[in-house]
Amino acid sequence: MFEALPGFREFYPEDFSRRLGLFDSWRRSLEICGFSEYDAGVLEPLDLYKEKSGEEIVEQLFHFVDKGDRKVALRPEMTPTLARMIGAKANALRRPVKWFNIGDHFRYERMQKGRTRCFTQLNVDILGDAGVTADVEAIYSLILVCKRLGLTGEQFVIRLSDRDIWLLALETANIQEDLRPQVLGVIDKVERMSDEQSIEALEKLISGRSKELFDVIQSMFAVESLDGLKSWFDGRENVADEIRERIASRLEEWRDLWEQLNKLGCGEFLKLDFTIVRGLAYYTGFVFEAFEKGRRARALAGGGRYDHLIEKLGGPDFPAVGWAMGDVTMTDCLDHHGLLPSHETPIRVFAVMEDESRETAMKIVAKLRESGVSMVYSHKKAGFGKQLKEATQWNCQYALVMGSSEMAIGKVLVRNLEDRSEESIGINYLVQHFKKLGLAV
Repeated sequence: MFEALPGFREFYPEDFSRRLGLFDSWRRSLEICGFSEYDAGVLEPLDLYKEKSGEEIVEQLFHFVDKGDRKVALRPEMTPTLARMIGAKANALRRPVKWFNIGDHFRYERMQKGRTRCFTQLNVDILGDAGVTADVEAIYSLILVCKRLGLTGEQFVIRLSDRDIWLLALETANIQEDLRPQVLGVIDKVERMSDEQSIEALEKLISGRSKELFDVIQSMFAVESLDGLKSWFDGRENVADEIRERIASRLEEWRDLWEQLNKLGCGEFLKLDFTIVRGLAYYTGFVFEAFEKGRRARALAGGGRYDHLIEKLGGPDFPAVGWAMGDVTMTDCLDHHGLLPSHETPIRVFAVMEDESRETAMKIVAKLRESGVSMVYSHKKAGFGKQLKEATQWNCQYALVMGSSEMAIGKVLVRNLEDRSEESIGINYLVQHFKKLGLAV
């Protein structure tokens, strides 16, 4: 017997119901915030990903040459596709663009807990607005998605950081401009390395000053408030007035961000955390992660501002901020807390019929289904007793008993399977009756 490929999941109906329940919650949460859903093909030119992430990304992709002799890849992420789509119609789009997508992504990498080779991801983006309010809306939408899934401030936190602040900090430490992105790459990994490994990585970039810079990084990690951030910069020596003006301007944007999020009731979910850098080089400003609290602490979602990516991929100057959430980790989190939603559509009515009147009974079933009544019937010839037993196995609420004698006078029995009460209803009034019961949708 053939087996599924490694890293590719299968969902039997019960599991798929919970999966759809998660997607339903994602979709509704974003729609009420004014986001519109979009989609695109899962196959893209390989060069699109190489242009965004460099040649090293190729090893992580499912890629091949198609029958048209094109080098293509299954998408590992949505952002390059989004950038291409926005770039193609930028002048015709009403700004800000608020889009989201729920789609499959593929990465050929070593499998581990919480990581598969095919995963579904929620991607949420606001484009065409360079102001702080767009960052606020992105962060708020992430918090709302988590809250509507049932998570509380006891179970998750939004860790906020800022690559602009980090670049200013490195500038005050006299790190030359061309080295700062590489230093940020090291900072992003500091929490996962020993002190010795971090210093060694910094030494390769700034020989002779690695311990000094490591101390600067650790002091930034200790900052936990905006007042503390201001004090940290105030304590830096020999900083030019022009740099201090840029620092003051950025701190004002931080206060604006924090104030707006608090007005939206998000204060309890926020934490200033400069250990968050987000390793992808295209991030340009505020960055953030939704993080699960407790012993299972891990990232549930992450994102930030990426103002230059669309231009880099050949489009116009189009500022953007966005975030993404994978279904694997979030499903595991919700399962742990007993919060997995469901998409089950219960079967409400079981049609019980005699074999000799089956043709007429099936016409009634078809009419009721077309009116929105969810109903099933036995595929086997069986007596009323066995059919009613099958109705309980389906967890139906009602049985529509269509005996030949009742149908001969134009009526059927509607039996409540919970309290065993029965009501004789005219066949021509069945749709109206089930609408009255709230079962025709």
